[in-house]
Amino acid sequence: MSGIWLAVVGGLIFFLGYRYYSKFIAEKIYRLDPNYVTPAHQYKDGVDFVPTNKFVLWGHHFTSVAGAAPIVGPAIAVYWGWLPAVLWVLLGTVFAAGVHDFGTLVLSVRNKGQSIGTLASKLIGQKAKVLFLFIILLLVLMVNAVFAWVIANLFISFPASVLSVFIQIPLAIWIGYSVYKKQGNMLLPSIVALAVMYIAAIVASYVPALQIDLVRYFGGEGASTIFGLNATSMAFFVWIVVLMVYVYIASTLPVWKLLQPRDYINSHQLIVGLGLLYLGLLFTNPEITAPVTNASADTSWFPLLFITIACGAISGFHGLVSSGTSSKQLNKETDARFVGYLGSVGEGALALVAIIAVVTFFPTAGEFTATYSGFTAASGAGLGVFIQGAGQLASGLGIPASVAATIVSVIVVSFAATTLDSSVRLMRYIIAELGTEYKVTPLTKTHVATTVAVVSSAALTLIPQGPKGFGSGGYLLWPLFGTSNQLLAGISLLLVSIWLKRQGRNYLPTIIPMVFLMFMTLWAMIDQVVTEWAPWNDGSDWMLFSFGAIILVFTFWILITAFSAIAGNRDDSIEKSA
Repeated sequence: MSGIWLAVVGGLIFFLGYRYYSKFIAEKIYRLDPNYVTPAHQYKDGVDFVPTNKFVLWGHHFTSVAGAAPIVGPAIAVYWGWLPAVLWVLLGTVFAAGVHDFGTLVLSVRNKGQSIGTLASKLIGQKAKVLFLFIILLLVLMVNAVFAWVIANLFISFPASVLSVFIQIPLAIWIGYSVYKKQGNMLLPSIVALAVMYIAAIVASYVPALQIDLVRYFGGEGASTIFGLNATSMAFFVWIVVLMVYVYIASTLPVWKLLQPRDYINSHQLIVGLGLLYLGLLFTNPEITAPVTNASADTSWFPLLFITIACGAISGFHGLVSSGTSSKQLNKETDARFVGYLGSVGEGALALVAIIAVVTFFPTAGEFTATYSGFTAASGAGLGVFIQGAGQLASGLGIPASVAATIVSVIVVSFAATTLDSSVRLMRYIIAELGTEYKVTPLTKTHVATTVAVVSSAALTLIPQGPKGFGSGGYLLWPLFGTSNQLLAGISLLLVSIWLKRQGRNYLPTIIPMVFLMFMTLWAMIDQVVTEWAPWNDGSDWMLFSFGAIILVFTFWILITAFSAIAGNRDDSIEKSA
């Protein structure tokens, strides 16, 4: 079967979902009001609350949520066969992710741009708010560790991509000042910036002197350093330090200085990247060599599929971005459909092409099976196979394989870095909110809260544990990232459902995906915490068990509280929609 058919069917389903289902949700369920004064105007401060053109905001929102996860998750999940992965990406995007991202954005806009954690207090009580904030805090901490780990390893594996990624920073700052200080247009400068980045990537692919290869600098593979680490570990450590310094600065700057213009550049990278891959797919017309379903898999896809593919089908982190940053920049309430629902469709399209790139990469089914010999092997190989597979598709347009791999890695790192600094910004908000809740005044200060976020994220990323050794924290957290992410999405859908019920609306479009998601995720998480990670098992892992057990207890506590709230009286502190 040709990979083109997957792209055609997927594109049609995404189009119909946005054209008809999102319109139904906007008009009949969320009931958007074009005259509603959004928080971006009501609390405009030039730092966090900034009215923003919907195309620019879509760029920020999409690139904040579309990090490495919609690539890594699908690239691993094809282990069970391409059909289950494709179905979950398509149906999950249209009926779950779009509704979730759109709904958390509207709920926040209707309530002063407050985060989903704060809204939990109004909807299901103060205790639930604190528990929810702790779950969110643990999730963003894991997001920071996982994405920092991914970026550092891509820099090590593809040193030709480093120059382009770092060139983007001054270019984005230049665009920010040009647009917001001189009232210029962002489109042309961002295209120029993108061209400069790709020229740098192409040149660096052929000029070793422009490749920032820290492993080579520290003596090459196997060489020891004065710290007792090999060259690869030392390079990893340095990249994590550099990334944490960067995200500290990026997450404390006003959004217009770096966040928005860089995200707008990255939105063009999305268009270019998806264009390269889908056009490459058209010209190469590759055959799918991966199995439809994998009957010999060592683990069952049910329910693990639904936590392995989080971003790309539905992700709780998206709700944090919707209610944490995007809601503070929404110019008109009617823009929420374009930003929220279409943002999730963009991520679904990225997840779909990731699947296609992987399942068409191998010449034979036997080579696929050899690489994806077990779930653990699939977890380790997924991202690398995607980059090689994406490079193979792009080479169909006449782009040399080495250049294509560099450009793809630049796109992946750019998205991951965007998610990383948005996540650190969100973590700063949450730490400050907890500081206010418990009257710990220093934590309410921007730089104190950011320092706590950055230091804890770096420490978690660098934890040396298990066979992966130094710097394995981000890698080891991936299984828990998926489960906690999906639990957060389920709780967020529950909050939106409670809000809709109290407004006298039809809440079936939000409660049905919530029930499905919570059932699958709790099943998977209980199985992992009790039968895999617990100290009494052979495959025990104290870090995953501790984090997982805490999140699981907090989730059940919130659900019990929420069930009583569903039957409770309306809370007048929640804004009534028009």
